[in-house]
Amino acid sequence: MSQNKDTLAWAQAELDDARGGGVRGTAGRRKAPFYKVLQGMPVAVDAFRYGRIPGVTAYCLTHAHSDHYTNLSSSWKHGPIYCSETTANLIKLNLSVPAEYVKPLPLNTPTLLPNTGDVRVTLLEANHCPGSVLFLFSGRQTVNAGDSPIPSPFVGSKRAFRYLHCGDFRACPRHALHPEVRGKRLDLLYLDTTYLNPKYCFPPQPQVIDACAALARRVVLGKPAGKGKTLVAIGTYSIGKERIVKAIAQALGSKIYCDARKRGLLMAQDDPELHSMLTSDPYTCQVHLLPLQNISVERMQDYLAHFKGLFDRVLGFRPTGWTYVPPAGTDTMPDVSRVIVRDQRRVFDETGLKPMRGASMQYMLYGVPYSEHSSFFELTCFALSVDVGKIIATVNVGSASSRGKMNKWFEKWEAERKRRRNAGETIVNYRTIDYW
Repeated sequence: MSQNKDTLAWAQAELDDARGGGVRGTAGRRKAPFYKVLQGMPVAVDAFRYGRIPGVTAYCLTHAHSDHYTNLSSSWKHGPIYCSETTANLIKLNLSVPAEYVKPLPLNTPTLLPNTGDVRVTLLEANHCPGSVLFLFSGRQTVNAGDSPIPSPFVGSKRAFRYLHCGDFRACPRHALHPEVRGKRLDLLYLDTTYLNPKYCFPPQPQVIDACAALARRVVLGKPAGKGKTLVAIGTYSIGKERIVKAIAQALGSKIYCDARKRGLLMAQDDPELHSMLTSDPYTCQVHLLPLQNISVERMQDYLAHFKGLFDRVLGFRPTGWTYVPPAGTDTMPDVSRVIVRDQRRVFDETGLKPMRGASMQYMLYGVPYSEHSSFFELTCFALSVDVGKIIATVNVGSASSRGKMNKWFEKWEAERKRRRNAGETIVNYRTIDYW
């Protein structure tokens, strides 16, 4: 779309989504914003709240977090749902979605989507929660599906397009180096912009995971014999944070307890190692999984009381990206090249874990700057390492002001990408294959 059409499309999307209710279409159906339906293709991504979308014949789900499957339920009948095997298991288990509509697809295998005008899709591991994927679509534009009033001028042409839809992801070098991405043009990049702000440059996942395991090992195993036992409580969402859980349990040589509902969700994931670590008996292990909001002094007091005589204190972890606070003096408007140099120099260990407000020697609760979304630094590295024609933000897009701030970074990324290409630099140098 041209810049003028972009402005009109965003204005319409903002109007349709105003005040949370949205402008309704036929039969009271809420209209789908343009960025939920692929340009020129009858494919929608994470758009279940909009019901049956005009012209859409394939509905894709990036992962099984509730903000992405809103309104998906046992009554779904609007078309096939394409997702990973783990996500398929989770939505059938948790939402009772009819199995006839759930179409799990393998990773890294181009698959033709029926009734889409020969659109092919390849699923890439998203590095987010279990089962989360990126969708790489390829094919011609054959239809103006969806509710957007702005038609594509390429519908009916012979030109083939390639779109990468990121859903939620934690960008890493593996994404840019994937054979379907590296050195290949992406016409559109639908980008997870949750943390597209320079103040969100939290540390790499592996370093944070190691820090939590080290702290748990020191506090729990370093306690003198006969001084009582420490309960380790880890806050999680319905799915997600499993890597940090496993690392702590392995460091302590402990099984992992969670309630029956949580255990069912974990067993639906393709992770035999995690399955072997689970137990239904909270009295035989030190590591307990709880809802994230339960990691507070008040709630831990009540929880610890249930285990009087067994545990006498709690070491709690509350992992979320919103815990992160930028170091004092951090430049919030750095040059793009400066972002890379600055953040690749940073290291994180257990000394970076800070006690939560109200924590004590009995209730040792820590906020953990751990997210399964990309940091600003990781978004920057990824954007500079792929050949992309246009970026469409998918998060924090509800106001022109927010979109304008993100667009400025898109422009800076494009300029730096061109400079790097001219210098023969095709991917940002990385520390390991798993993180920049």
